[in-house]
Amino acid sequence: MKNTIILLCLIILVSCKETSKEVQEPKNKEETKQKTTSAEPTKKKPLSPHTSAMAMVGDAHIHFDYSSPGVRKRIIFGGLLPYDAVWQAGAHMATWMETNKDLNIDGKKLKAGKYGFFVIPNQEEWTVIFNTNWDQHGKDEYDEKDDVLRFKVVPEISENIQEHLEYKVIKNSNASGTISLSWEKVIVEFPFTVE
Repeated sequence: MKNTIILLCLIILVSCKETSKEVQEPKNKEETKQKTTSAEPTKKKPLSPHTSAMAMVGDAHIHFDYSSPGVRKRIIFGGLLPYDAVWQAGAHMATWMETNKDLNIDGKKLKAGKYGFFVIPNQEEWTVIFNTNWDQHGKDEYDEKDDVLRFKVVPEISENIQEHLEYKVIKNSNASGTISLSWEKVIVEFPFTVE
């Protein structure tokens, strides 16, 4: 009887040791790293990444800050974005433009400063707007009375699709340049000079 109890105790002890080996922690850092990294979820790329466009034209530093939505097989102008309605010219927060020098755009002065950049798309012509309220979500707080500059531009239609909204500030000379935005098949651009 005594021998049977000792034998049972030994069997239980051995089986407990085997079980504990199966649930042991990894022995080295590499095993630990592999287990933790495989459990982490992969981050999705944002659908409208935050980006910027800037250039020096003479002494003027011109900077656009915007979120860049994608076409993603949608009809953008006249579809997702209705014609003849104010659009914040980007996704999420309103697009803004900053210049450290006065600019002349469409024969009018745009004083050095930071501005919300809005547009009103249309098939025939777009209205381009610089507004003092640059820090707002979308066009939630847009008010025409805060506009400091408005002018019309005829859009160009491209054969190619620009998947993500893109701004460019192009230096033409030490005193002049071009600002452009392109998205889907539409390109809108206008010249400026540094005062």
